[in-house]
Amino acid sequence: MARRLESKRALVTGGSRGIGAAIVKRLAREGAHVALTYVSKPDQANETVKAAQALGVEALAVQADSADAEAVVAAVERTVRELGGIDILVNSAGIAVIAPIDDYRLADLDRTLAVNVRAVFVATQAAVKRMQAGGRIINVGSCNAERMPFAGGGVYAMSKAALVGLVKGLARDLGPRGITINNVQPGPVDTDMNPATGDFAKTLIQQMALPRYGTGDEIASLVAYLASPEAAYVTGASLSIDGGFTA
Repeated sequence: MARRLESKRALVTGGSRGIGAAIVKRLAREGAHVALTYVSKPDQANETVKAAQALGVEALAVQADSADAEAVVAAVERTVRELGGIDILVNSAGIAVIAPIDDYRLADLDRTLAVNVRAVFVATQAAVKRMQAGGRIINVGSCNAERMPFAGGGVYAMSKAALVGLVKGLARDLGPRGITINNVQPGPVDTDMNPATGDFAKTLIQQMALPRYGTGDEIASLVAYLASPEAAYVTGASLSIDGGFTA
């Protein structure tokens, strides 16, 4: 594999496990030095760091709850300080609280918006102050921004749909500075949080054009493309990688 991101500096929020960890490892394999944030489970975060370091790059883990704006800004600043700058920001941290509207708690609404929307803005604002031309902002959104096929997911869908508007607007702010911003919108992906087994997975697979879950590595491949020089003309886009879930 060509090391398209040789010596670039990246921060991946929520990068200790699942899709985030796959993105960390893919960016490292392509030559980028990588920082990641995590909320809990430092052992898991350190395992991902070691996997990245084994690919010959610098890597570090930063404890930061994305619901805490000050912690998000501090993670960006530490990335800049320890890696010498920041060229790529991947906003991968996210949560999903599924519940019917009658029972949905305002506390869960507030935390969902804080993590899935506000943290993306806060991290982006902090990162672009440090980025040069050629910088890349990549958000991990969701195909549920376009299609929510079951009850109880309205707040989650709203939070991911907000990112669509955000990247369209910020593309105008950042384009003159040579910085691109895009969303990657995964469909069902096999992770610990959403395994490709069980009744729920069977229900989702029946609604897809490709009758299977995706993998973290497949999502990471699209992120790596958007982070690369090859994607210099792509900005303000929300790109679905969902096995035909929204087809």
